[in-house]
Amino acid sequence: MFNRKKQTLIVITFLIATFTFAQQRESDTLKTDVIDVIKPYTPTISDAFKVKETPNLNDNETTNKKEIKYNIFSFPVASTFTPAKGKAAVVDKAKKIELFDNYASLGVGTYLTVLGEVYLNHKLGRDESISAYVGHHSSQNGIKEVLTNSGFSDSKINLNYNKRLSNLTWSVDGGFQLETYNWYGVKQPEFYKETTDSLDVRHSFYNAYIGGDMSFNDSSFKTANIKYRRFGDNYGSGENRFKTEVLATVPVQDHEIETLLFFDYIGGRFDTDYSFNSELKYGNFQVGLSPTYQLKKEDLTIDIGATATYLNTIIGGKNKFFIYPNISASYRIVNDIVIAYGSVKGGLIQNSYFDFTRDNPFVSPTLLISPTDQQFNASVGLKGKISNAMSYKINGGIMSEKGKLLFVNNSISAINKDYTFGNSFGVVYDTVFTYNVAGELAVDVNRNFTLGGKAEYIGYNTDREKEAWNLPNIRASVFLDYQITEKWFTGANLFYIGQRKDQFFDARAPIIEQEPSIITLEGYFDANVNLGYHINDRFSAFIKGNNLLGNEYEKWQNTPVQGIQFLVGATYKFNF
Repeated sequence: MFNRKKQTLIVITFLIATFTFAQQRESDTLKTDVIDVIKPYTPTISDAFKVKETPNLNDNETTNKKEIKYNIFSFPVASTFTPAKGKAAVVDKAKKIELFDNYASLGVGTYLTVLGEVYLNHKLGRDESISAYVGHHSSQNGIKEVLTNSGFSDSKINLNYNKRLSNLTWSVDGGFQLETYNWYGVKQPEFYKETTDSLDVRHSFYNAYIGGDMSFNDSSFKTANIKYRRFGDNYGSGENRFKTEVLATVPVQDHEIETLLFFDYIGGRFDTDYSFNSELKYGNFQVGLSPTYQLKKEDLTIDIGATATYLNTIIGGKNKFFIYPNISASYRIVNDIVIAYGSVKGGLIQNSYFDFTRDNPFVSPTLLISPTDQQFNASVGLKGKISNAMSYKINGGIMSEKGKLLFVNNSISAINKDYTFGNSFGVVYDTVFTYNVAGELAVDVNRNFTLGGKAEYIGYNTDREKEAWNLPNIRASVFLDYQITEKWFTGANLFYIGQRKDQFFDARAPIIEQEPSIITLEGYFDANVNLGYHINDRFSAFIKGNNLLGNEYEKWQNTPVQGIQFLVGATYKFNF
């Protein structure tokens, strides 16, 4: 509005000035001309005006829009169709499999073999249970051409209690085991039946243990376990071992380091060494820490870590510190079809009398026990799936061990003991470099059929010993499990062990710088097959055949195994 008034005032002032100027020009003596100034017209909003009239139609008549109506011409049609009532499709329901908490099994076979097992499990509440296992396996004489009793017996019992809480699961277990073997591998023809009639070649072991395990949920602590074992024999030997481990996740800045802390103590004694000069004692404890950091990036997974171990030798008072690599990696080259993997690890292996008897029950109670320094164990390989039902694994590796134990046949001694007739084994230690190449193939068509096989070639380089005693160069195995029908099932386990080297030495002969003889143990093939039938949900019958080729091969020098063996039995499942 202010601008509009301003513009009006300017126009009036301009008109007055023009009029005054015109009056002055009339009295001027100069001749005047009329000058027309023409400029383009520039319209403004103020020039517009609104038409206020309402226009009139000049049409003679005004018509309205015609209304349109849509009609459907329908008529009834006779129909004979009658829809059937809906019926749900019948789904074949699989028979519900009844699960049982307990079972008992009994079998008898050749060589007066008896095999029995009982497993009992009872729930004390929703989150706690107690279980027990009792087992027995024994066999009597029957191996041809041996001079003494060749039977064995193994009886065991185990008790377990398990409790599950909201953030913790823990269990306690304990057991006792009694085993008896015989040093029946008396060297022939050096000895005859008359010599061995007075021998008592029985060697019995007892094993008592107690331990506990804990698993944590939503905690930095993952697992923890503790175990104490007392092991001994009927020759006065005794061994105590206490071991505990704790696995936890330690946060470091924005990363988590999985850390294993462990403590391992062992101590034991033998009444005498093999030369019968003095008592043998051994003992040490290890304290170790093994942190590992896992790095994941798309198809690559790397675990980077190390193991630090402190060793204190109680007998002798020596201390030593070891550091080992703990690195592993895997890379998916082609999804699950081709996966490359590798690792470099090491560790201080705690050897024990108990572990030796698991590998070779014919050892003498005169052993030197010390740990093995596995300096490194490196391997690389490929694994993956050829198809949904077939997988493979190929790998090779090298390993260096200082103080690796090797079983070797004890010499024949002039001091007569029940185990000094070439019928027992001792241990020696050496630095051994091992290299191997292995391949595996597994076929898992469905839950009713699985088949797998593995083959491995191993080479050894020793430092002081002439051979890597009793270690094979070739190992191969094939296994099969097949659920033939709902009632029938079968399985097989075939394996081959290649040649091994051992030594023989007769210390009774005059000492004229003689050396032990090297003995070659031939490779052996063993075929084991089982066949079973489910009579009903509770009863099953089975038959087993072991060493079906009947070869009484020597797994250890002078100790042939039983020939072809058959075992028949039944299993009963039940609930309380």
